[in-house]
Amino acid sequence: MKLITVQDLASIVKKHGFDNFQKDLIQYLKEDFVRWSEFDKSPRYAAHVPGGVLELMPTADKEYFSFKCVNGHPANPFDGKQTVVATGQLNEIKYGYPILLSEMTTLTGLRTAATAVMVSDYFARKDSSTLALLGTGAQSEFQARTLKLVRPITTIRYFDTDPLAMDKFEINMKDKGFELIRCNSAEEACKNADIITVCTACKGHFIVVDNAWVKPGVHINGLGGDCPGKTELDKNILFRGKVVVEFKEQSMIEGDIQQLTPAEVEKVLHAEIWEVLEGKKSGRESADEVTIFDSVGFAVEDFSVLRLTHDLAHKYGIGHDVDMIPPITDPKNLISVLD
Repeated sequence: MKLITVQDLASIVKKHGFDNFQKDLIQYLKEDFVRWSEFDKSPRYAAHVPGGVLELMPTADKEYFSFKCVNGHPANPFDGKQTVVATGQLNEIKYGYPILLSEMTTLTGLRTAATAVMVSDYFARKDSSTLALLGTGAQSEFQARTLKLVRPITTIRYFDTDPLAMDKFEINMKDKGFELIRCNSAEEACKNADIITVCTACKGHFIVVDNAWVKPGVHINGLGGDCPGKTELDKNILFRGKVVVEFKEQSMIEGDIQQLTPAEVEKVLHAEIWEVLEGKKSGRESADEVTIFDSVGFAVEDFSVLRLTHDLAHKYGIGHDVDMIPPITDPKNLISVLD
C-alpha cells in the first residue's frame, strides 16, 4: 500500500505543478460526476461533539472504495490548531485491499477549490474578472488560484473578521498576479463582484451575504454551509436564480437550502452537478442570471482527488510502500504474523 504524507503530497504538487494538478483534478471530477449513477451514495456519517463535528465520508464505484475521516472545529485556531484536518483511504474493490492511505487536509483544500471552479465554469459569466472572497482562512488561496484557471480574474476584493487571516492571505497572494483590495466588511467586498465565494467556519445560521448586495449576473460559491444549523446566505438569494448542489439528500440537511421547506427546495433547485455535466440541465443562460452553487462537499470529490493522487504518486515514484496487510502466504494463518 502507498502511504502519502504531507511532505509527499507537497513533492507531488511541486513536481506536477499546482495549476496542472488542479486542471487534472477538474478533469477527474468531471469523469466521476458524469458517471454519477455508478457510485454508492449516502449522506456522510457525522458525530456532533462539543466544539465541532467528526465525519466519515464514504463512496464506491465498481473499481474503488474510498473514504475520508474529517473534523470541523471552528474554535481550534484559538488553541493554535487547524479547524479542519483529514485523512483518506482508497481500496480496490476486487479483493477489498487498501492501496492508498493519504493526508487529506491539503487534498480537501485542493478538491474543494477544484469542485467550485468546475461548477463556476458552467455558471459564472465568461467575462468575470472580479472575485469577492468572504473568509480568508485555509481555503482562500486554493479558491483564488484555481478560479484563475477558468476565468480572467484580475481583482480580488476580500474580507475576514480576523485581520490576521487577511494579512496571511495578502502575503500568500502578493505575487500571484491579482489586484488585492482589502475590505472593511462583507458588503464592501461584494461591491461590483462578478463571483462571490464565501467560506466561513462559524457554526450558526448567519447571513454572511445579504440579498441586497448581490447584483444581477453574479455567481455565488457558497462553501461554508456544511452541517446542520450552519448557513451563510440570505435565504432570499436562493429564490433569485439557479441553485445547484452536489447531492440533494445531503444538501437539504447541511447546505444553505436547509433554510427552506421541502416544497421551496423543489421550487428553487435547478440541478445536481452531474445533471449539468451530462447536459441534462443547463448552465448559465443569460448575463443577468444569479446562480448559486450550494456546496457541502461530497465523498465523490474525495474519491476523485484520491484517485488522482494515487496515479501521480506512482507516476513520479513518490510516497512510501508500507505493510498494512499481514504478509502471510497462508491466508488462514494470521497468528503467524506475531511469531
